[in-house]
Amino acid sequence: MTGKGRGRGKTQQPPQQQGGAPPSYAQMGGGHVGAPQPQAAKPPTGSAWGPPPGASSRATHRAPTAQPGAAVGQVTTQMQQMALGGRAPQACAPAPAAAPPSARAGPTGPPAGGNGNGNGGPAVGRGAMRGRRPIDQGQILRTRPDQLATKKGSTGEPIGLLANYFRIQTVPDWALHQYRVDIAPEEDRTGERKFLLRAHRDKLGGHLFDGTVLYTTNRITSPQNPVLTWTSSNRDNSANFTITIREVGEVQQGDYAYVQVYNLLLRTCISGLELQLVGRDYYDAKARVEVPAFRLELWPGYKTSIRQHESNILMCVEITHKVMRMETVLNILQDCYQRSPNNYQAEFTREVVGCIVLTKYNNKTYHIDDVNWDINPSHRFVYRNEEVSYAQYMETKYQIKIRDMKQPLLVSRAKARDVRAGMAEVINLIPEVCYCTGLTDAMRANFQLMKALAVHTRVSPDLRIKKLRSFNERLQLNQQTLDQLKKFDMKLDRDLVRIQGRIAPEEKILFGGRREGKPGPQVDWTRDVRSSAMLHSQEIDQWVIVVPGKFKRDAAAFADMLNRAAGGMRFNLAPPRYYELQRDSAPEYVQALSTILDQAQPKLIMCAVPNNRGDRYSAIKKKCCVDRAVPTQVILTKNLNDAKKSMSIATKVAVQINCKVGGAPWGVEIPLPGLMVVGFDVCHDTNNKNQSFGAMVASLDKPMSRYFSAVTPHTNGEELSNNLALNIVKAVKKYAAHNGGPPQRILIYRDGVGEGQIPFVHSTELEAIKAKLAQVCPETKMTFVIVTKRINTRVFTDRCQNPPPGTVIDDVVTDPEKYDFFLVSQSVREGTVSPTSFNVIHDGISLPPDRLQRLTYKMCHLYFNWSGTVRVPAPCQYAHKLAFLVGQSLHREPSSALEDLLYFL
Repeated sequence: MTGKGRGRGKTQQPPQQQGGAPPSYAQMGGGHVGAPQPQAAKPPTGSAWGPPPGASSRATHRAPTAQPGAAVGQVTTQMQQMALGGRAPQACAPAPAAAPPSARAGPTGPPAGGNGNGNGGPAVGRGAMRGRRPIDQGQILRTRPDQLATKKGSTGEPIGLLANYFRIQTVPDWALHQYRVDIAPEEDRTGERKFLLRAHRDKLGGHLFDGTVLYTTNRITSPQNPVLTWTSSNRDNSANFTITIREVGEVQQGDYAYVQVYNLLLRTCISGLELQLVGRDYYDAKARVEVPAFRLELWPGYKTSIRQHESNILMCVEITHKVMRMETVLNILQDCYQRSPNNYQAEFTREVVGCIVLTKYNNKTYHIDDVNWDINPSHRFVYRNEEVSYAQYMETKYQIKIRDMKQPLLVSRAKARDVRAGMAEVINLIPEVCYCTGLTDAMRANFQLMKALAVHTRVSPDLRIKKLRSFNERLQLNQQTLDQLKKFDMKLDRDLVRIQGRIAPEEKILFGGRREGKPGPQVDWTRDVRSSAMLHSQEIDQWVIVVPGKFKRDAAAFADMLNRAAGGMRFNLAPPRYYELQRDSAPEYVQALSTILDQAQPKLIMCAVPNNRGDRYSAIKKKCCVDRAVPTQVILTKNLNDAKKSMSIATKVAVQINCKVGGAPWGVEIPLPGLMVVGFDVCHDTNNKNQSFGAMVASLDKPMSRYFSAVTPHTNGEELSNNLALNIVKAVKKYAAHNGGPPQRILIYRDGVGEGQIPFVHSTELEAIKAKLAQVCPETKMTFVIVTKRINTRVFTDRCQNPPPGTVIDDVVTDPEKYDFFLVSQSVREGTVSPTSFNVIHDGISLPPDRLQRLTYKMCHLYFNWSGTVRVPAPCQYAHKLAFLVGQSLHREPSSALEDLLYFL
């Protein structure tokens, strides 16, 4: 809130707040987890975890009511309710005997996607599959323009690079036969299913089995006998199981499913390394690091995927860490009751809904969507034609004794695609055996906690390379891995792939008075900002500081410092008026703002606040962004008189203030005339889980110093597409009014798109924009680029260092079916730099690859909240800031009177 940007990547420090260890565990009535607390409060007698007297039994979020032992059908039956393995038969709609191979959860292949982000995509070839039944080819979209001769650039300084990929040296030439495996009675544990089939391994030959889908190098069925039925006993010979194997089809090299097989083979190889599969990634539980001060554990692990890249099939391996909390969800419930015995249900629901939990008995993760206060572990359901309670099921199936029989159950709703694959729609989980993963917002805001984690998670390039090579060596030395690869006539290269990258020329930073600055190797021009006139300055002749009375003196001292900093940048800032507050509550600030705006029309209002309370910040922003259109600057009172940082803070605030009223601190040379650059991003509404906000920010002039913004809510993809197209038309009209005509070219950078959403964006969103532009400016050419930050690709120099900013990678690890490239735009002080992926799905402008890559890098210099480069083009970062502000604080569309200003910085 002081002027620091969010776009610096790993060099950006989290807000410094007073941190400390979380409260200790509380042992309460009915529970048996954690250390006992002598003075612990107890839930109301006779209704442990039930509603307190006078309160409603219904939480804000709740599942449908289910009565104990009665309407069993209302409670999703059997293992669907428990999701113990995610392979539950559906009580209301049992899966057909010949369900498709994807009917069970399991690593049957790579998720869709490319660039080594764990979402492996299809191979180059698309040969038709032979066999009795078609294998799902998935949505395959070639977005590389047919007229594109090459996507490789040539200008720039060459640089030798390593990437976190290993090449598959031997690509076998064999056909694979695919079968579906069903086991009765139902057994949901993958390990047990594999054990049962392993008894017949002599009949299978070389094979891969993920728990449901079986691949063999030899055909085991015949046209006369397409279904095989075998019998096996479990480990202690206490039960017999019938295994039914049905032929699905034959997978040829080049088929989409072929790369799925590679990933399945990879997982089979990794399974011999004594790693633990959690979700979709492998973690080394033995190497976990405890952070006891914050009741956390860090599990080091690996994200892996295999897919076809430009010339080879490559295996991507990324070092990752999973944050595991050392407390169960039941502990969180107990803490909520300790803090708020009369409102603990609502508080607990707010805290856990949206969390990802791990159930250690099957190493699966679930997203929590609700809390059902009407059922508990004593409730019964039908399992194998018998009524059993959740607690009995846990003890019988997993030898886990549930101690608190009155705790509510957590509700996880499966995604539509998982339901189509045969997974239960509603999954109920017992808090006592669920462990939260990841960090809460409060944890992320705890500087000391994040600093403690960063010691382990920010891995330097040389150490990352060492870990990658060590992982490869573990694979190479593991006999199970070697045997498995030998069966399939495959071999894994021992070293990382090498790439020839290029470094884009250094950009000149343009300031006022025709002064130029040089970013230097670290692409940081902070010193130049302090001593140079801003590119475009606005004069502020009337502004107000709202401040609690006890901080009035500090505010006056900061105003003097701010005036000196602004003067050095040729920014005219008149002395402010002061409005003193008696209290620092949110209503007090709102009343002050109303009074000020009723009496005058200041160009800007600065609000000094004592802490980061979200309700106060939201109230200020709502008043000035929605009710009354005036730019605001919120600053912490601790930054008003910080002797060590006062000039640095004042400089950043002066730059922000100038931008918020229409100025621009710097620019870069943009040689392309008639260009409008658009950024778009999406943020969920924290007040309405069914709604999101899409923010668009578009440039209005050649120097990229003026912008138009629009933000609209949406509840589905079609609504988003229509809103984006309409907002781009508004931007075109605004551009025309500003320049005397519409733009000749529009370059759209679209953030917030998952790999699985690209077909929809390509077929619906892009087409909607093209249709609207054809109506208002048919001669305008448009290029649409998808921007992806969350990728697993990492690159290093030959000397095991981070590559310099401006490094472009457009070969070897890119996708042959895309017009894509990677760009390293930042310099980081700690850890390994992350490149950004750019995927051109429509190229109407038809710039040569060199020029598009260079223009993209230029745009990374123009985020005015940071005197350095950011990971994405500036309009994208602006769109993110706007969407975040609206989704987190405003929850409604801002006033259109602000649409020409960067008021959201």
